[in-house]
Amino acid sequence: MRSHGARVATALAALLTLTTTTSASLVHITSYAGTLTTLSLTLGTGSEITTQSTLQSVAATTECGTNPGWLTLVGDILYCLDEGFGKPNGTLASFRVAPNNGQLTLLNKVPTIAGPVSAVVFGAGGRGLAIADYQGSGINTFSIADPTTLTPLQSDVFRLSRPGTNPQRQDAPHPHQAILDPTGAFLIVPDLGADLIRIFALNSTTLAYRAVTALATAPGSGPRHAAFVPGTGGKTFFYVINELDNTLVGYDVIYNVNSTLSFRQLFRTSTHGDASTRPSGTTAAEILVAPGNPPFLILSSRFERTLSAPSFNSSGSIPSDPLITFSVDVTTGMVAHRQTRAAGGVNPRHFSLNKDGTLVGVGLQSDGRAVVIQRDPGSGLLGEIIADVEVEGEVNCFVWDEEER
Repeated sequence: MRSHGARVATALAALLTLTTTTSASLVHITSYAGTLTTLSLTLGTGSEITTQSTLQSVAATTECGTNPGWLTLVGDILYCLDEGFGKPNGTLASFRVAPNNGQLTLLNKVPTIAGPVSAVVFGAGGRGLAIADYQGSGINTFSIADPTTLTPLQSDVFRLSRPGTNPQRQDAPHPHQAILDPTGAFLIVPDLGADLIRIFALNSTTLAYRAVTALATAPGSGPRHAAFVPGTGGKTFFYVINELDNTLVGYDVIYNVNSTLSFRQLFRTSTHGDASTRPSGTTAAEILVAPGNPPFLILSSRFERTLSAPSFNSSGSIPSDPLITFSVDVTTGMVAHRQTRAAGGVNPRHFSLNKDGTLVGVGLQSDGRAVVIQRDPGSGLLGEIIADVEVEGEVNCFVWDEEER
């Protein structure tokens, strides 16, 4: 990647008063231009956080592949999925992240099913990695016990008897994410093409998985990503963001004695929590849980262009898609809309929170930019954009690296 330099937002934070001291941390981003890049985020002090924070490239590699996407950081090992557009398979690569300077050293690289888009660590000791493969309609697992020798374990490819309600997007199964339930006993895979939440029981010791009864979603909904929130009294709540019909659906989770899961729907609402109509072409993207009291759900919606953000290159403003925040009632699982905030540009495909929940890193795919936004963990509200960097190609994944090495 050729960085075009960091630029910072100039408006003071209207919602937050932070006392952050000058510090630096690393983040990792990918771009479909073929680059995996390490950036250094340096924060300003106190009220100067919006004017003195910088986001700058410190290391880059093209060894992940031609179309790197999802990143998973485990200690000092960074796992990178290459979607490999137009190729019969994708790849999984492991990199060691050097302390201090973030330099990336390739350790191993192995083929996956085509179009890997998401991965999650599982099993005792974090020895397994499960991958959802969008284009190849499957899932596969690997042993990462030795990151220098990635070992394939198990794989499955799914089929549809006929196209779904949206035949252009649901021509085949399209697994879009791999996550774990809070117990770590189940692998959850939202399948956009099949209108299913696929569920697999995991053996923590052997790293084997087996399919159990799936959760069917509304026809044409296109489940993309999901998240769990532990509730009070032993309750567990499950939230799904659907890409094709732009909805958020909440469920109460029941753990059955036969090692399966059941779901009771609690609500179905738009990604904005209201009944207003979204522009044609709008597609929901990411959902994350921000821990707190109460916890919060943060969603992203793409291609709306209904908001504006300060221009990074000149005076004035640019079109922006939103990040939407809901608070979660941990007794009932119901949600309440708290804020709709400009993401800083168009197509916020992926975003993530730092450890203390005070910063949100966003990859704006269509704008070729990564931004960092302030966040108040108490209220859940997002504040100002404090730093940004232009990225060659389409940035899509943003992962914080706050590991002590």
